[in-house]
Amino acid sequence: MSRVFGAVRQNGYVVRDIDAAMKHWIEVMGVGPWYYIDRVQTDWFRHRGADSDVEMSIALANSGDLQIELIQQRNDAPSMYKEFLDAGHEGLQHMSFWSNDYQALYDRALGLGYKVGHEGQIGGPQGRFAYFDTEAHPGTVIEISDISGTKGPFFEHIRKAALDWDGSNPIRPVKR
Repeated sequence: MSRVFGAVRQNGYVVRDIDAAMKHWIEVMGVGPWYYIDRVQTDWFRHRGADSDVEMSIALANSGDLQIELIQQRNDAPSMYKEFLDAGHEGLQHMSFWSNDYQALYDRALGLGYKVGHEGQIGGPQGRFAYFDTEAHPGTVIEISDISGTKGPFFEHIRKAALDWDGSNPIRPVKR
């Protein structure tokens, strides 16, 4: 439990091949089902304060209460995902903390000296997220995510689907 952010709710893995990554998590780790969004539509996205037209695919599944996120960037737009891959890394890139009072947590983090690496919004103002530039070694970026809108119930649906998953229908495309 972080004294600043609360409990880690998600581990985010940046991968070069999301299909191969989902297959690994399903077949080797037994984790699923995966909710797959081929091209995430962001309302806006900024990398280090500048607008960026990042294109990405994501897949989400749970292992117990911990959500696993797989991210494959589909273009060369500036992002912390691209920086991670360009540094020769692949795998765990961030830990995410979720909040129903996103703005207060965001302001608190900035007040403590955290710097935004990239941030954006998906599905309206209650779909904001920010990644703080905290990477001391691979896998230590901190993300905060607003779950006060539709994202919260969607994440809960994913968690519940994993509870008694029998291995059937392992990849479930999400239409947005």
